[in-house]
Amino acid sequence: MAPAGMIPAHLEAPMQALSRVASDLAQTIARGPLEGALGVEVGSNSDGDNQKALDVMADEAFAAALPGTGVRWYASEEQETVQEIDTDGALALAIDPLDGSSNIDVNVTIGTIFSILPALEGADESFLRSGRDQIAAGYFIYGPMTALVVTFGDGVFSFVRDPQTGRFVQVGDRMKIPATSSEFAINASNYHQWSKPVRAYIDDCLLGLEGPRAKNFNMRWVASLVAEAHRILTRGGIFLYPSDSRPGYEQGRLRMVYECAPIAMLVEQAGGRATTGPKPLLDQRPDQLHARTPLIFGTPEKVDRVTAYHERAE
Repeated sequence: MAPAGMIPAHLEAPMQALSRVASDLAQTIARGPLEGALGVEVGSNSDGDNQKALDVMADEAFAAALPGTGVRWYASEEQETVQEIDTDGALALAIDPLDGSSNIDVNVTIGTIFSILPALEGADESFLRSGRDQIAAGYFIYGPMTALVVTFGDGVFSFVRDPQTGRFVQVGDRMKIPATSSEFAINASNYHQWSKPVRAYIDDCLLGLEGPRAKNFNMRWVASLVAEAHRILTRGGIFLYPSDSRPGYEQGRLRMVYECAPIAMLVEQAGGRATTGPKPLLDQRPDQLHARTPLIFGTPEKVDRVTAYHERAE
């Protein structure tokens, strides 16, 4: 079921396992309510976020598929602590088993985000490190088609799941983020909570032809990081989930280990930029497993402009 031919030998077994589970999940998601109430809330994780039935189902399925694949440490957004899988394994896997789960009931694109690092002796220390230490990162996206987008440190490649065979088949060559785009993605309902640099950037976009950008822009917001990342990898633009003044959002809301670091690696490998606003995201080091961070990524020119707005505000 997994793509073959370009995967480093020591990553073949975990990639095969991830792909098998993702292929099964795609079928479950496609059946929707025929599989039961996948979007019903079944509790909350240790960080206070609501868990949906499909969140828990996906987490359990990925964990169950990993024994014997060389993954020693398994860190999931849905679990409070790291799980040991293969005691002699050389890899550490971080995963958001079901990204965008608030969209399950409305049939909007969701996904799975993952990151692979060399395992260290300690569980937590295997993940509390710079995003530059990642040796692979990717996501499965469950939408009108199911696809795998992945990097092993030498470009970004896309694979589409053939629904007749369940296998992921490579499509196209290396993915490159387009150099120009007229789209930006941000949750504008939080405008008055943003920092001045972020507000200034969005204000200039909204002024259109009469503003300093001398160009009209379109706004997008899916509330699914995988969907936003896939759109930007495909046709460019910028995504912003900044920190803001609301309680609990002072460091952003997305998690560094499970979401931001793997997306940032993909974006940089595709020729884009990923930052916290003022700093490259992959240079940052989380201080805890579920640490949050602001995330801004996309076409280099756009991300660099946001960074410049932050520098001028200092």
